[in-house]
Amino acid sequence: MSARPLHLAANAVRGVLIGSAEVVPGVSGGTVALVTGVYERLIDSAGHLVSAVRLLPADRPAARAELRRVDWGTVLPLGVAMLLAVVTLARVIEPLLEEQPERSRALFLGLVLASVVVPAAMVGRWGRRELLLGAGATVAAVVLTSIPPAADASPPLPFVFVCAALAICALVLPGVSGSFLLLSLGVYEPTLAAVNERDYPYLLVFMGGAITGLALFVKVLQHLLTHRRRATLAIMTGLMLGSLRALWPWQDDDRGLLAPDGDVGAVLALTLLGVGIVAALLLAQARAEKVSLVEAARELGEHPIEEEPAQTSPRSSSE
Repeated sequence: MSARPLHLAANAVRGVLIGSAEVVPGVSGGTVALVTGVYERLIDSAGHLVSAVRLLPADRPAARAELRRVDWGTVLPLGVAMLLAVVTLARVIEPLLEEQPERSRALFLGLVLASVVVPAAMVGRWGRRELLLGAGATVAAVVLTSIPPAADASPPLPFVFVCAALAICALVLPGVSGSFLLLSLGVYEPTLAAVNERDYPYLLVFMGGAITGLALFVKVLQHLLTHRRRATLAIMTGLMLGSLRALWPWQDDDRGLLAPDGDVGAVLALTLLGVGIVAALLLAQARAEKVSLVEAARELGEHPIEEEPAQTSPRSSSE
């Protein structure tokens, strides 16, 4: 009985981490979801939700069946916690990035650097195809993160809708930062201001674009993870590697890379702290999975599955 509240609390913590990452330009919420072990569950649940919405007008029984396949114990606490984290941390992270940009990026650099091992390990054996796909994705991410930021102004709402649709695709794709994409398109600061000032018309348009982008993209990603799993994970690994360019601590206003300067020791310490945080998360995740396996094995031992006699099988009798 105590396992369910613990499961819900753990997913709420994951939601806080993912939401926090999405506020930070250069850090991908998809990366955090991957590291904390909920990425594929979220993609799968999102796919069932999209299917349910598409089926709802014409086939309600099928839509209800899709809704039952959603992992609500993961989606609800994680989604609520993620939303609260975005609203709360928008006020905190904005001045932090402005006042301590080198140290902030150093911490995020360590977080993403250590996270690369997750999709890389999930690929398994890296063949020529996986290496080429990973290298291509790395180059693409480096090019994307080299584009100077657009000027923040008062963007028209149709443009906000399109930007939100693109940003939500980045949210579900490890290695691509939705907030960094918004920064490149010139709508990052207006979006943060809309969250802080409760600009509801802007936020409603943004949410509409995000929902549209999710509906269009998540089914494609779900298909790729099912049928082209190793190739997709190789591309994710490359995107995460390339995104490290955006997190180099020393940069000018146009994202040009600079040589290390100032308090290099503190920057290095924060980078190592980021690596340590991810390592601790991975160890905790591995330990939780091991405990779950042990408990499952214990339950099977207490309630063994009775095998049917061989003669009851039609195939056995025919043979």
